[in-house]
Amino acid sequence: MAFSLPPLPYATGALAANGMCQETLELHHGKHHNAYVTALNGLVESKGLAGKSLEAICAEAGKQGTDGLPVLNQAGQHYNHCLFWNVMAPGGAHGESVPAALAAKIDSDLGGLAAFKDAFKAAGATQFGSGWAWLVIGGDGKLKVTKTPNGANPISTGEGQPILGCDVWEHAYYLDFRNVRPNYLANFLDKLVNWDVVAELMGKGGFTAGQSA
Repeated sequence: MAFSLPPLPYATGALAANGMCQETLELHHGKHHNAYVTALNGLVESKGLAGKSLEAICAEAGKQGTDGLPVLNQAGQHYNHCLFWNVMAPGGAHGESVPAALAAKIDSDLGGLAAFKDAFKAAGATQFGSGWAWLVIGGDGKLKVTKTPNGANPISTGEGQPILGCDVWEHAYYLDFRNVRPNYLANFLDKLVNWDVVAELMGKGGFTAGQSA
C-alpha cells in the first residue's frame, strides 16, 4: 500500500478571498505536497516502512537524529500538509469566533486568544528559514505553542500532538505576501483557520492523517 496525496477539502480557488490565491494552492498542493508523497513512497521498501502509519514513521525518524532525516523530510512534510489543508476553510476564522471548549482551554493554558495569537505569530516569524508553527497538546494535556524546522513536527520532536499547524516555508506565502511572513501569519489566524476543526482535533487528542505505508 502506498501513501497518497489527499484531495483538498475545497476547490483550489476557494481561499482566494481569504488571502491564499488559487495559484498558491495549485503549486503548493499539486506540486510541493505531491513531491513529498512521491519521494516518501520511494523510501518505503528501502527503509523498511511498509505497514507503518505516517505518525509512527515521523516519531521513529525523529528519534534517529540526522540518520532519520531522509525519511523525516518526506514523511513529516506529508503529515504536516495533511493537517495544514484540513485546518483551513473558505470563510474560516470568523474573527474571534472560537468554539467555547477550545476558547476555554486557550484561556486556561495560554492566557487568552490574543496571547495565543501573539505567541503563534512569534513562533512562525522567528523560525529561521523553512519550518512550521504549531499549536499542540503536550504530554501534560495542556496546549502549547511551538515551532519546528524544515519537515519536522511535534510528533517527531516528542513535544505533543498537533491540532493546528502553519507552513512558513516561502512557497506557502510568497505569491500572496511576498517576503512579509508576519502578515501571512496574521492573515492565517484571522481569515483562514477553521476553528471548528481545531476544536474537533483537540477533542480527539490530535490530528491523525489516516495513512499507512
